[in-house]
Amino acid sequence: MTAMSDPRRMQAPSGFHADRPLDRRDLLDDPIAQFRRWLGDAERAAVPLPNAMAVATADARGRPSVRHVLCRGVDDRGFQFFTNHESRKGRELAENPWAALVFLWKELDRQVHVAGPATMLSEEESDEYFAGRPRDAQLGAWASAQSRAIDGRAALEDRLAETAERFPGDVPRPSHWGGYLVRPDTIEFWQGRRHRLHDRFLYTAEASGWRVERLAP
Repeated sequence: MTAMSDPRRMQAPSGFHADRPLDRRDLLDDPIAQFRRWLGDAERAAVPLPNAMAVATADARGRPSVRHVLCRGVDDRGFQFFTNHESRKGRELAENPWAALVFLWKELDRQVHVAGPATMLSEEESDEYFAGRPRDAQLGAWASAQSRAIDGRAALEDRLAETAERFPGDVPRPSHWGGYLVRPDTIEFWQGRRHRLHDRFLYTAEASGWRVERLAP
């Protein structure tokens, strides 16, 4: 039996959780404002890439896939990220617009889970974000047929060189690349506690506002 397959070796060590309590009175009524508060805590704690999030999507048959990307904006509408619309996640969102996001700040023993429908951002918003990207990243958006099979690294680098020659000045945004907005239907805040008795609070969107419930760990 290997270390990874031995359940005794895969358990968290004693005292792993810092046991920071989370009560309902600690939470704001608006989950977006609460998320911003926790994101600020993660930034002040120098958590690496505090805006990193796992994005889960599923195809029309319900087969899921997940990957990490960077959240590039949070406003009253929801959470934003940018990608190639022809990538696997882009194709799956075209078939099934529901997505789930997870932020993990292990240094603070916190997670946030978001679920809701994803829609494309406006052309203007995608143009504005793309214009602010480094030139190499702009060229990469043209050169990479994201999620498609390629013959090798050399083919990708050749494509990148060709793209650089094609756009010696400003690089326009490719029509197949842009942003998504995940509008939260639910947002869960998770705070780790000892003995696996974690604190969990779920916000659910309703016509009158947000319903907040404590969940069993």
